[in-house]
Order: sequence, then structure tokens, then C-alpha cells
Amino acid sequence: MVVSLKSIKLPTFGVPLALPTVPADVYEKRVSQLIERSESDWVVVYADREHHANMTFLTGFEPRFEEALLVLGPNRERILVVGNESQSYAPLAGLPGISIVLNQSMSLLGQDRTVHPSLVDTLKQLGIKKGSKVGIAGWKYLTASEWDGALPSFFVSAYLIDALVRVVGDRALLSDVTDVLMRPQDGLRCVVDVHQIAINEWGASRSSDAVWRVVEGAAESETEFAIAARMGYAGEVLTAHMMLASSSAGNPVVGLRSPTSRIVGYGDGVTTAVSYWGGLSSRAGLLSRGDDDFLEIAKAYFEGLVAWYQTTDIGVEGGMINDAVDAALARNSLKPALNPGHLVGYDEWVSTPIRPGSTDKIVSGMPFQVDIIPTPVPDGQALNCEDAVVIADEGLRDLLRHAYPDVARRIDDRRAFMRESLGVDLKASILPLSNSPLALPPFWLATDQLLTLA
Repeated sequence: MVVSLKSIKLPTFGVPLALPTVPADVYEKRVSQLIERSESDWVVVYADREHHANMTFLTGFEPRFEEALLVLGPNRERILVVGNESQSYAPLAGLPGISIVLNQSMSLLGQDRTVHPSLVDTLKQLGIKKGSKVGIAGWKYLTASEWDGALPSFFVSAYLIDALVRVVGDRALLSDVTDVLMRPQDGLRCVVDVHQIAINEWGASRSSDAVWRVVEGAAESETEFAIAARMGYAGEVLTAHMMLASSSAGNPVVGLRSPTSRIVGYGDGVTTAVSYWGGLSSRAGLLSRGDDDFLEIAKAYFEGLVAWYQTTDIGVEGGMINDAVDAALARNSLKPALNPGHLVGYDEWVSTPIRPGSTDKIVSGMPFQVDIIPTPVPDGQALNCEDAVVIADEGLRDLLRHAYPDVARRIDDRRAFMRESLGVDLKASILPLSNSPLALPPFWLATDQLLTLA
């Protein structure tokens, strides 16, 4: 594999204006599948501002300040339990037949709790009773090696567990059903439909455009704040804080950091990331016009990225992708800091089938973040190229073309750019959602210089 640096202009692919909506019957299908697979009398889905993705996927509602519960029952009960502030926001939910119930314990401290303060009473009023089997969906679940207790533990509020135990009478009646939503092989959020693909493309195209504006506009002797401001934020829902960091030689570039008033100098390592619903985009490099030693590291990293695209396909085991990326990077003494790729959605990281030794197979409908963070990179330097794709078989691609022709057209244009300009010919199953697909400029003062396969 020969990697070169060439002068290439990134095309304008365009972005959708309106955020696609999930049809009501699709929300109902998702909820019905969750109930069926949970094998419980009731299912309770927990959410808070940071951990709302499961609830958003099921209802289209996410709490803005408070905790909230989605309670699903045996007689088609569809109930949102919310606090004071979400009560007026919850009617935006798209799940049909949903009821909104106020429980003021969900509210923030100091607010009125005199009307509906008891979660125990609320759960009883909804119909949950002694002896009911309740499945609980939190924001993640424990694997066997992490917990060997006689009864399961849960990633939810302890208050919720305490209240449910008082209602059903026995903690053994509670089960963790989070994996139904988030298990990488077949979780409801891990294998998605055309509507979710269109939502992801909306976020991924916008986040990648925002990152590219930052990278193209960066200049020396500016503050990080000034550089970050070029992202052009228009109010899109964030799945992670906006990141921008820099550092001079000898000091690490802390990629998760938010921008500061630090003045960026020539040759500094720089990194940025913007994450909207459906896809984070990230780029990192040097604020310079060239550096021969760094270019060699960047070429080696690009080989690892290409290995991901050349290996990933429907039916391929996640462990094979992991090994292919590891082997490509190892030729130049690099390795991934984390898993080389993960599933993405309303949260930046759902789960991943790409792990050492994983036999989880890639299936049609998996929404991926091509997220390969190379290490070691010398202090004062940074390197990253991260964007979203989705895996789709011919049938899903046909559905996408029918339901969202503009999305399909932009995907085709991105694939053509990768093939004709970057020399990377994608398998038919890989649909790039980013507007800067695999476009990696190592030097931010020369953003027309992109790495390609010669």
C-alpha cells in the first residue's frame, strides 16, 4: 500500500435542512419488540440528560434537565413519567398512544414536590403491583466478568430500584433488559432502519461540515476559542461537548478538552471534534504547512483507516476488523488507543462488535463510527480522522433510495469522491454519511493536501 499527499479539493456534498422524523408506527414497532424480547410483565426505561439515547430511540422524547421513565405495560400502556419541567416538553414524543404522568421526584432540587412526590405511589397507580416482573433498561449493562452477584445490578438511579422493590416486593423480580437495546450483535439500536439512517446522515453531514470549517479556518496566533467559533453552530443537538485542543512540542494534546483562550502557534498539534445525533466528526493534525517526520506517521495511520474500509463488510467478524487495523498500524509501531470502530446513534458510543477475538458478525443496518485513535503519537502532535458510516445490504439500500433519495444521492457522491480522488473503492455495503469522508489533511494550513492511495 502506497500512501501519498496530493492536492485535492473537497467537494460540497450538501446537508439536509429538516431533521428527518421517525414515523409513529416505527416507534410502536420498536417498543413492541422491546417488550416481546424482555419477557417481563413491565419494562421501565430510565433516562436523564446524559443518558437519554434509549428513550429517544423508543419515543422521540429526551428529558432536558431531569430524569424520566418510560413505563411499558401488558395492556399497551405507554407512559412517560416526568418531572415539572419535562411535563410541557413531553408532548413532543412521537410514540403513539403515550400518556404523560407527573412525578415530582424527577424534578430538580427546590422545585415544588407537593402534588406528586412519591415514585412508589406513581408506579402503583400505573398498574405495577406486588409480584410483577419488571425489566429495566439503563444506559449500559454489565458483562459476566464485571458482576457475579446473585441478583443483577443496574445502571440506573438507585432510587428507581428501591422504589420498584417496594412495589413488586422482591428484588429478584427485577431483570436487566438493556442488552435488548444495546447488545452489539442484534440490539434494537445497533441494527437500524432507513429512518434512523437518514437521521444519522443529517447529524453526520452537519458535524463533518462544522469540523471542516474549523480545520480550514484555523490560523496561527489565534485563540482556541476563535478557531472553534468557526464551526458555525446552528443549534443541533449535541451528543458530546464540542472539543478543540492544542499544544506545543513536548506537551500532550488532550483531545477531550474543550477550547480555551490558549493562543495556537505554528507547528502546534491541534485536534477538534463535533458530535451531533448520528455521528461525530473529528480531525487532528499539525497547524503547519508541512513536516516530513509527522507526514510519515500520518501515512501509517491512513493505512490503518484504509484497512478498516477494506476489511469491513456484511458477515465479517468484528475480531477480523480489529486484527486487520492492528496489523496495518503495527507495521509502523502504532496501535489503536480504543476499539477501532463502534456503533453510534443518539449517543456517541452505543457499543461495538469490533473487539479482540470478537465473533460478532457485521450485519446490515449497523451504524458505525470509524473511530481509530492512533497511539503513540509524540507529545505536541495530534492525529485523527473520524466519521460515521452505515452498513447496508442491497435491500436496505433500495429502501433508502425510495424513502430518502437525497440521502442516497449524497452517499453515492461521497463514495465516488473516495474512489476517484482518494483511491479507496468501497464495498457496496459501506455508506459514508460524513461530508469529509476519509479526507485527512495532516497539515491544517494546507487543507487542500489530502492523503490518498497512490
